[in-house]
Amino acid sequence: MGRSEAALSAASSGAAQENDIGDATWLHFGAVNHLPGCRRRLWRSTILLTGEQGRIGLSCFPFVSTHFLAQATACQDQSLAARGNTAMATQSPEGKYRTLTAEEEYVIVHKGTERPFTGEYNDHFAGGVYACRRCGAMLYRSQDKFRAHCGWPAFDDEIAGAVQHLPDADGQRTEIICANCGGHLGHVFVGEQLTTKNTRHCVNSLSLAFIPEVEVKYGRAIFAGGCFWGVEHWLQQEPGVIATTVGYTGGTKERPTYEDVCTHTTGHAEAVEVLYDPVRVSFEQLAKLFFEIHAPTQSDGQGADRGDQYRSAIFYVDEAQQQTADMLVAELKSRGLNVVTQVSAAARFWPAEDYHQDYFLNKGAAPPCHVRRKLW
Repeated sequence: MGRSEAALSAASSGAAQENDIGDATWLHFGAVNHLPGCRRRLWRSTILLTGEQGRIGLSCFPFVSTHFLAQATACQDQSLAARGNTAMATQSPEGKYRTLTAEEEYVIVHKGTERPFTGEYNDHFAGGVYACRRCGAMLYRSQDKFRAHCGWPAFDDEIAGAVQHLPDADGQRTEIICANCGGHLGHVFVGEQLTTKNTRHCVNSLSLAFIPEVEVKYGRAIFAGGCFWGVEHWLQQEPGVIATTVGYTGGTKERPTYEDVCTHTTGHAEAVEVLYDPVRVSFEQLAKLFFEIHAPTQSDGQGADRGDQYRSAIFYVDEAQQQTADMLVAELKSRGLNVVTQVSAAARFWPAEDYHQDYFLNKGAAPPCHVRRKLW
């Protein structure tokens, strides 16, 4: 696990200046360029649904949490409560973010650097998620952390869209910041050949808050709007979406296959299950996107895809989602749209066959079956 509280205190008491890192040490490996992270689905085999407020927990193995667990969880909860239905990045930081210590402020706000080999998470490899210590947004997965022996936590990938890359003030390096609140994280380097992804996010421990897998609070939503390939494609583009899975739900047959659903006898709809970071995106934002990427006025199909499996539906996982979905349907009807979208309680979601997952992402193409048109 991580270092002791005493070690953290020692790390906090003496942070080095940015220039102390030494450009020659880190830049001789090659040019510093931006290399976007790749989207990957998240621990599908270990998902445990809790159903509480549309969130889920993940579990892989037992472990002992660090002394930052309560702090990290509180940070995420406070951020959720503060932001309402508006992304925190558009709100004033006052009262919206966790209060920082002087050492944390030096790093996160003033772009300082903690001394190497002293950070809480330098030798920390438990399973979970590393969130922004200031706003609680999820930044990195433990599966992407590796031993770089550089003195700071190292990751070779980021949660898609969670980290922003900027030219550093020194004119040579690439700075990385939290895309949600702008807090300084560290720098990213490529060309070092340390992992197969050839990327190293060098991050200050003081910029991070670790949340064990069983404590991470993801939002969960399920949408059906025609061919699930196209719906998934657009949902994957939304900042804050962590993972998507296409599958079948709303019917009676257990473990349905694609062929079963195509017989129109199972009652299932082609649907997309979304796991998202509720600090960065709300269910309402996702539901609005859903209405914009399909025709909610078309019954029993979408475009050329006909049949009950292509119906328009939102499967809510809690009362709050139901109220939001009903509100949006009513709003669209008030504009004169004959919305036929069904709003139903979520039943068991059955993942589709592997060849259906990330279809357009794997093809490197955009769906012809779904085009976004702005409604809000």
